[in-house]
Formats: sequence, structure tokens, C-alpha cells
Amino acid sequence: MSGSIAPVARSPRSMAWARRRQAFGGFCREFARSRSGMVGIIFLVVVIVLSLLAPVLAPSWMLDVTKLLDQPRFAPPSFAHPLGTDDQGRELWVRMIWGARVSLLVGFAATAVSMVIGTIVGIAAGHFTGWTGGLLMRLIDFFLVLPSLILAIVLSSVLSRGVWTIVIAIGLTSWAGTARVVRAQTLSVESRDYVERARVLGAGHWHIIVKHLLPAVLPLVLANTTLTVGAAIIAESTLSFLGLGDTTLQSWGSVLKNSMDVSAATAGYWWYVLVPGIAIVLVVLAFTLVGRAVETIVNPTLRSR
Repeated sequence: MSGSIAPVARSPRSMAWARRRQAFGGFCREFARSRSGMVGIIFLVVVIVLSLLAPVLAPSWMLDVTKLLDQPRFAPPSFAHPLGTDDQGRELWVRMIWGARVSLLVGFAATAVSMVIGTIVGIAAGHFTGWTGGLLMRLIDFFLVLPSLILAIVLSSVLSRGVWTIVIAIGLTSWAGTARVVRAQTLSVESRDYVERARVLGAGHWHIIVKHLLPAVLPLVLANTTLTVGAAIIAESTLSFLGLGDTTLQSWGSVLKNSMDVSAATAGYWWYVLVPGIAIVLVVLAFTLVGRAVETIVNPTLRSR
């Protein structure tokens, strides 16, 4: 007599995690089909790995001008100097690798601050009605019309100079666009049947926001994040170029500022300007390619096209 084994009942939490793993696997497969997205992510992985290996590939003594007295100044790119040297004899490839650490750190950290603020304010503005939602919407509109770069320059000038000052300045001035997008998505989710059902059954604000609204807007926030990192890197380079960054640390913006200080563009030292400029353009382009690929996957309208 053969007995049958009863199926093991799965908890709702385990079923939810199984659906999330399945959705993540589908997302990865869809992303792998995007050639532009894969080119962008591979390039970014290479840049991130090089920046993390900076102490190994280019020890810090290679930035010490007191130990580079025999190095030629303004040497053009050659086999001995792959990207050329600067006005103090430092190899540009060394400065670029170390500068990537600061530029990427500021880009990711400032974007994280911007995404957190934008997501919280956007969900609150879309979920709460009355004067609360109206006040938050006016706050979003105020930051949208306010020139974010000028405000970031003011904050960087008032606060003490440093990497985290730039992170705070960029993060506090670039969240409004994310908040507006999240609010629109929140209003769309609020009108769905399962949210109305949860509200009728007595679910509070916290339950609706955490269980229903936040999971629904997270894919959109993820797509917006990859696009915002590039803008944050450009903002960091601009602030460093204006002399508002930490002069004790290497960044791509500070390399550009040094090239401006010695009039490299007019003196014929073209590599001093092109190398950091092209690096910024390529990294921002890579983040844009990844962001567009992610946006195409999470946005059903774009995916259908």
C-alpha cells in the first residue's frame, strides 16, 4: 500500500520571496538582451574595479610630488606615459584612477540621498490628501523651479569644503524630479482595487505605504537612480572645477580645474583637458545606457514599443 506525501504548505512570506526572485530573474534576462545596457554595465564594472584597485595599481606615493622630481612636466601621451603627465609630473592615469574613487563615491552617495528624499516626499505627496499633500506638492514645485546647481554652489560655499559637503549639496538639491515622478506613480497605484480593498478593511497609512505603494514605485525609482548618478557625477565635477571640492583629494573635476589653472587648453597640453573630460562623458554615457535599459524593462509602455 503506497502512501502519498502531502504537499508542504508554504507561508505567504516564502511565496512572496519566491515571486520576487522570479521577477528579479526575469529582469536580469531582459536586461541581458539589451546590447546598449550590457555595454554600459560592463564599462561601469571595469571603472569601478579599477577605482577599487587604485592602491594596488597606483600606490599613493605616485601622487606625492616630492617623490617625482625626475618626472617630466607636461609630457604628452606615449609608451612611457600612457595618458601623459600634468604640471607637477604626476601621471594622469594615476590621477584618473584615484579620481574615479571620489567621483563615483559622490555620484552614488548623492544619488542615494536624492532618491531617499524624493521617494519619501513623492509617496507622501501622492498618498496624503488635503493641506498635507498640497503643502508637499508646493515644496516639490519650489525645488523644481529653483536652479539646483546654483543652490548646490551656495551650500558648498557656506559649508566646510569636503566630499560629504558636496554629497549633501547635490543630494538636497536634486530630489524634486524624483519626487514628482514618484508622486505620479503613487496616484496611479492609489486608484487600484487592491489598495481600495486594503483601505476598506481598515489598513492604516503605514501599512498601505509599506506594503502596497513602496513596492509599486521601487522599479521606477531604480530606473531613475541609474539616470541620476550620471547627473550627480557631472555636478560633482562642476563643483570641483569651480574650486568648491576637497583640494586634498583627487577627482575628475579637480583634474580639470588644475588644467584650467595652468591654461592647458591654450598652451597646447590637450591631453590634460581631454583625458578627464572624456572620462566624465563616457561614465555618464554608460550610466545613461544602463538607465535607459532599466527604464525600458520596468516601463510597460516603453517595453511594448
